[in-house]
Amino acid sequence: MNITIIIGWVLAFGLTVFGIISGGEMAWFIDIASVFITVGGTFGGLIASFPMSTLAALPKLFKIILFPPKYNPQKYIDEIVEYARVARSQGILTLEESANKAKDPFMKKSLLLLVDANDAEKIREMLEEAISFTDERHAANRAFFEKGVALGPAFGMLGTLVGLVNMLKTMNDGGDLGGSMATALITTFYGSLLANVIFGPMESALKNANENEILCMQIICQGAMAIAAGSNPALIREKLEFMLADKDLKKETKSAEGE
Repeated sequence: MNITIIIGWVLAFGLTVFGIISGGEMAWFIDIASVFITVGGTFGGLIASFPMSTLAALPKLFKIILFPPKYNPQKYIDEIVEYARVARSQGILTLEESANKAKDPFMKKSLLLLVDANDAEKIREMLEEAISFTDERHAANRAFFEKGVALGPAFGMLGTLVGLVNMLKTMNDGGDLGGSMATALITTFYGSLLANVIFGPMESALKNANENEILCMQIICQGAMAIAAGSNPALIREKLEFMLADKDLKKETKSAEGE
């Protein structure tokens, strides 16, 4: 589970509620009109902005946010180095059996392209296009939450204008001036919560998952090109590990020594 987003939500909401009750009453911040304007308006705008196919994919995106796929770059490097050893000692054609056993679809596709004896530059072009398409597809999925970050404060401001109009009207009619002013302010409060506590962290979680997947795909692409060039497995490992941060290499080294 993505424990950090859970901890963040608990802290954000918990400390916000604590701050409210320490200086006032929680009931002061519960306003049905503000909920309808800000929350209802935001989700209405989101539904109107995206096709049904995008909305139908939301449960899958929520699952990725809460339970992000685990990508281990060092594991991919180890697999590629092993494939390089096999290709160098027994020939690239022998990688077909390894490809059929590969669990990662992109790894399998890359090895099969090598086995088919395609031109190296053509393979590179195909793999890089696949990486680019994957990145674009993930960006399209994040667009829903990016739109939510924008719409939350926008409808909060819209609610503020509604509250101000009502306030000015009640000034002439002698109505509930304080209630109208509260609606004007609370809608902005709700909009900020939606943008910065709900949609913002969700967007970041999807972006982190995308970056991890893209890194592993780039490692596979570079590794496949090195295998096609017949590079030394040790040199391939060194080249691919340059793509990782030093802290990740140290972590994997300690893990290997522990085993």
